[in-house]
Amino acid sequence: MIRAIAIDDEPLALEVIRSHAGKVPFLELTAYFTDAFKAIDHLAREPVDLLFLDIKMPDISGLELMESLQQKPMVIFTTAYAEHAVQSYELNAIDYLLKPFAFPRFLKACHKANELLQVKQNNKQAANDGLFIKSGYEQVKIIYNDILYLESGGNYMSFILADGRTILSRLTIIDALALLPPAQFLKVHRSYIINKQRVDRAERHQLHIGKSVVPVGSAFNITML
Repeated sequence: MIRAIAIDDEPLALEVIRSHAGKVPFLELTAYFTDAFKAIDHLAREPVDLLFLDIKMPDISGLELMESLQQKPMVIFTTAYAEHAVQSYELNAIDYLLKPFAFPRFLKACHKANELLQVKQNNKQAANDGLFIKSGYEQVKIIYNDILYLESGGNYMSFILADGRTILSRLTIIDALALLPPAQFLKVHRSYIINKQRVDRAERHQLHIGKSVVPVGSAFNITML
Protein backbone atom coordinates (compact mmCIF):
# COMPACT_ATOMS: atom_id res chain seq x y z
CA MET A 1 0.00 0.00 0.00
CA ILE A 2 1.31 3.45 -0.98
CA ARG A 3 0.80 6.11 1.68
CA ALA A 4 0.42 9.54 0.07
CA ILE A 5 -0.57 13.14 0.66
CA ALA A 6 -1.68 15.79 -1.82
CA ILE A 7 -0.63 19.46 -1.82
CA ASP A 8 -2.38 22.03 -4.01
CA ASP A 9 -3.54 25.58 -3.29
CA GLU A 10 -6.73 24.96 -5.29
CA PRO A 11 -9.42 23.05 -3.31
CA LEU A 12 -11.09 21.83 -6.50
CA ALA A 13 -7.83 20.31 -7.71
CA LEU A 14 -7.45 18.51 -4.38
CA GLU A 15 -10.98 17.18 -4.71
CA VAL A 16 -10.09 15.67 -8.10
CA ILE A 17 -7.07 13.93 -6.59
CA ARG A 18 -9.15 12.69 -3.64
CA SER A 19 -11.77 11.29 -5.99
CA HIS A 20 -9.20 9.56 -8.22
CA ALA A 21 -7.21 8.23 -5.25
CA GLY A 22 -10.31 6.62 -3.79
CA LYS A 23 -10.53 4.39 -6.86
CA VAL A 24 -6.95 3.07 -6.62
CA PRO A 25 -6.87 -0.04 -4.41
CA PHE A 26 -3.16 0.16 -3.55
CA LEU A 27 -3.16 3.89 -2.69
CA GLU A 28 -4.06 5.49 0.65
CA LEU A 29 -4.37 9.29 0.60
CA THR A 30 -3.74 10.04 4.27
CA ALA A 31 -4.01 13.85 4.13
CA TYR A 32 -4.33 16.81 1.77
CA PHE A 33 -3.30 20.45 2.09
CA THR A 34 -3.91 23.80 0.46
CA ASP A 35 -1.17 25.30 2.68
CA ALA A 36 2.26 24.06 1.62
CA PHE A 37 3.91 24.97 4.93
CA LYS A 38 1.40 22.95 6.92
CA ALA A 39 2.19 20.06 4.60
CA ILE A 40 5.91 20.42 5.32
CA ASP A 41 5.21 20.30 9.07
CA HIS A 42 3.05 17.21 8.56
CA LEU A 43 5.79 15.45 6.58
CA ALA A 44 8.30 16.10 9.36
CA ARG A 45 6.01 14.21 11.76
CA GLU A 46 4.53 11.61 9.43
CA PRO A 47 6.65 10.66 6.41
CA VAL A 48 4.84 9.19 3.43
CA ASP A 49 5.79 7.23 0.32
CA LEU A 50 4.38 9.63 -2.27
CA LEU A 51 3.43 13.28 -2.81
CA PHE A 52 0.93 14.60 -5.31
CA LEU A 53 2.36 18.08 -5.58
CA ASP A 54 1.25 21.20 -7.44
CA ILE A 55 4.05 23.35 -8.84
CA LYS A 56 2.71 26.93 -8.91
CA MET A 57 1.63 27.81 -5.37
CA PRO A 58 1.84 31.04 -3.34
CA ASP A 59 4.97 31.65 -1.21
CA ILE A 60 6.72 28.41 -2.23
CA SER A 61 6.59 26.41 -5.44
CA GLY A 62 6.26 22.66 -5.52
CA LEU A 63 9.78 22.43 -6.94
CA GLU A 64 11.17 24.50 -4.05
CA LEU A 65 9.18 22.48 -1.53
CA MET A 66 10.58 19.22 -2.88
CA GLU A 67 14.14 20.55 -2.82
CA SER A 68 13.69 21.65 0.81
CA LEU A 69 12.83 18.18 2.11
CA GLN A 70 15.63 16.22 3.77
CA GLN A 71 13.81 12.91 3.35
CA LYS A 72 12.38 13.01 -0.15
CA PRO A 73 9.41 10.75 -0.90
CA MET A 74 8.42 9.84 -4.43
CA VAL A 75 6.64 12.72 -6.14
CA ILE A 76 4.05 13.09 -8.89
CA PHE A 77 3.77 16.73 -9.93
CA THR A 78 0.31 18.02 -10.83
CA THR A 79 0.14 21.29 -12.72
CA ALA A 80 -1.61 23.24 -15.45
CA TYR A 81 1.75 24.33 -16.91
CA ALA A 82 4.11 22.25 -19.04
CA GLU A 83 7.21 24.45 -18.85
CA HIS A 84 8.57 22.91 -15.63
CA ALA A 85 8.61 19.31 -16.90
CA VAL A 86 12.39 19.13 -17.38
CA GLN A 87 13.14 20.59 -13.96
CA SER A 88 10.67 18.23 -12.31
CA TYR A 89 12.42 15.20 -13.76
CA GLU A 90 15.74 16.52 -12.51
CA LEU A 91 14.14 16.09 -9.06
CA ASN A 92 13.46 12.42 -9.93
CA ALA A 93 9.71 12.91 -10.30
CA ILE A 94 7.78 9.71 -10.92
CA ASP A 95 5.43 11.50 -13.30
CA TYR A 96 4.15 14.90 -14.39
CA LEU A 97 0.37 15.23 -14.69
CA LEU A 98 -1.00 18.14 -16.68
CA LYS A 99 -4.34 19.44 -15.44
CA PRO A 100 -7.03 18.54 -16.15
CA PHE A 101 -6.09 14.86 -16.03
CA ALA A 102 -8.56 11.99 -16.26
CA PHE A 103 -8.54 8.93 -14.03
CA PRO A 104 -6.75 6.58 -16.52
CA ARG A 105 -3.77 8.98 -16.69
CA PHE A 106 -3.77 9.31 -12.88
CA LEU A 107 -3.87 5.52 -12.50
CA LYS A 108 -0.93 5.10 -14.88
CA ALA A 109 1.17 7.43 -12.71
CA CYS A 110 0.14 5.52 -9.57
CA HIS A 111 1.17 2.22 -11.15
CA LYS A 112 4.61 3.67 -11.90
CA ALA A 113 4.97 4.73 -8.26
CA ASN A 114 3.80 1.33 -7.03
CA GLU A 115 6.29 -0.55 -9.21
CA LEU A 116 9.15 1.59 -7.96
CA LEU A 117 8.04 1.20 -4.33
CA GLN A 118 7.97 -2.60 -4.71
CA VAL A 119 11.47 -2.59 -6.14
CA LYS A 120 12.70 -0.40 -3.26
CA GLN A 121 11.09 -2.72 -0.71
CA ASN A 122 12.73 -5.74 -2.32
CA ASN A 123 16.07 -3.99 -2.24
CA LYS A 124 15.76 -3.25 1.48
CA GLN A 125 15.63 -6.99 2.00
CA ALA A 126 18.62 -7.61 -0.26
CA ALA A 127 22.26 -7.51 0.75
CA ASN A 128 24.05 -4.18 0.63
CA ASP A 129 26.13 -5.29 -2.35
CA GLY A 130 23.39 -5.21 -4.97
CA LEU A 131 19.80 -4.65 -5.95
CA PHE A 132 16.81 -6.51 -7.34
CA ILE A 133 15.20 -5.37 -10.59
CA LYS A 134 12.22 -6.71 -12.46
CA SER A 135 13.19 -8.19 -15.83
CA GLY A 136 10.26 -9.69 -17.67
CA TYR A 137 8.37 -11.73 -15.09
CA GLU A 138 11.39 -12.29 -12.83
CA GLN A 139 13.12 -10.39 -10.05
CA VAL A 140 16.84 -10.46 -10.88
CA LYS A 141 19.56 -9.59 -8.40
CA ILE A 142 22.44 -7.53 -9.80
CA ILE A 143 25.66 -6.91 -7.87
CA TYR A 144 26.63 -3.23 -7.98
CA ASN A 145 30.27 -3.95 -8.76
CA ASP A 146 29.26 -6.10 -11.75
CA ILE A 147 27.56 -3.14 -13.47
CA LEU A 148 29.64 -1.32 -16.07
CA TYR A 149 27.00 1.22 -17.04
CA LEU A 150 23.29 1.65 -17.73
CA GLU A 151 21.73 2.86 -20.95
CA SER A 152 18.22 4.30 -21.22
CA GLY A 153 15.87 3.51 -24.05
CA GLY A 154 12.57 5.26 -23.38
CA ASN A 155 10.89 3.55 -20.42
CA TYR A 156 13.48 0.75 -20.31
CA MET A 157 16.97 0.54 -18.86
CA SER A 158 19.71 -1.79 -20.07
CA PHE A 159 22.10 -2.89 -17.32
CA ILE A 160 25.43 -3.65 -19.04
CA LEU A 161 27.39 -6.11 -16.90
CA ALA A 162 31.06 -7.04 -16.75
CA ASP A 163 30.35 -10.68 -17.65
CA GLY A 164 28.90 -9.62 -21.02
CA ARG A 165 25.23 -9.88 -20.07
CA THR A 166 22.70 -7.13 -20.70
CA ILE A 167 19.64 -7.14 -18.45
CA LEU A 168 16.63 -5.14 -19.57
CA SER A 169 14.18 -3.69 -17.04
CA ARG A 170 11.13 -1.48 -17.37
CA LEU A 171 12.60 1.53 -15.58
CA THR A 172 13.19 5.12 -16.56
CA ILE A 173 16.60 6.64 -15.94
CA ILE A 174 15.04 8.53 -13.01
CA ASP A 175 13.82 5.27 -11.49
CA ALA A 176 17.26 3.71 -11.89
CA LEU A 177 19.03 6.65 -10.21
CA ALA A 178 16.69 6.32 -7.24
CA LEU A 179 17.76 2.69 -6.79
CA LEU A 180 21.53 3.04 -7.18
CA PRO A 181 23.99 4.28 -4.52
CA PRO A 182 24.98 7.83 -5.53
CA ALA A 183 28.50 7.39 -4.18
CA GLN A 184 29.17 4.76 -6.86
CA PHE A 185 26.95 5.70 -9.81
CA LEU A 186 26.77 8.94 -11.78
CA LYS A 187 24.54 10.19 -14.58
CA VAL A 188 26.85 11.49 -17.33
CA HIS A 189 24.37 11.83 -20.18
CA ARG A 190 20.60 12.03 -20.54
CA SER A 191 20.69 8.33 -21.52
CA TYR A 192 23.63 6.95 -19.51
CA ILE A 193 24.55 6.19 -15.90
CA ILE A 194 28.04 4.88 -15.22
CA ASN A 195 29.68 2.92 -12.42
CA LYS A 196 32.47 5.27 -11.38
CA GLN A 197 34.59 2.35 -10.20
CA ARG A 198 34.56 0.85 -13.70
CA VAL A 199 35.86 3.86 -15.66
CA ASP A 200 39.21 3.07 -17.30
CA ARG A 201 39.82 6.41 -18.96
CA ALA A 202 38.01 9.74 -18.96
CA GLU A 203 38.09 12.22 -21.82
CA ARG A 204 36.22 15.49 -22.21
CA HIS A 205 33.22 14.11 -24.06
CA GLN A 206 33.46 10.39 -23.47
CA LEU A 207 34.41 7.68 -21.00
CA HIS A 208 36.10 4.37 -21.71
CA ILE A 209 34.59 1.50 -19.72
CA GLY A 210 35.93 -1.89 -20.66
CA LYS A 211 35.45 -2.24 -24.42
CA SER A 212 32.69 0.39 -24.49
CA VAL A 213 32.75 4.13 -25.03
CA VAL A 214 30.07 6.08 -23.16
CA PRO A 215 29.26 9.66 -24.24
CA VAL A 216 29.34 12.52 -21.75
CA GLY A 217 26.71 15.21 -22.16
CA SER A 218 27.82 18.84 -22.18
CA ALA A 219 25.57 19.61 -19.18
CA PHE A 220 27.07 16.90 -16.95
CA ASN A 221 30.01 17.16 -14.57
CA ILE A 222 32.50 14.29 -14.61
CA THR A 223 34.91 15.91 -12.17
CA MET A 224 33.07 13.84 -9.52
CA LEU A 225 34.68 10.66 -10.88
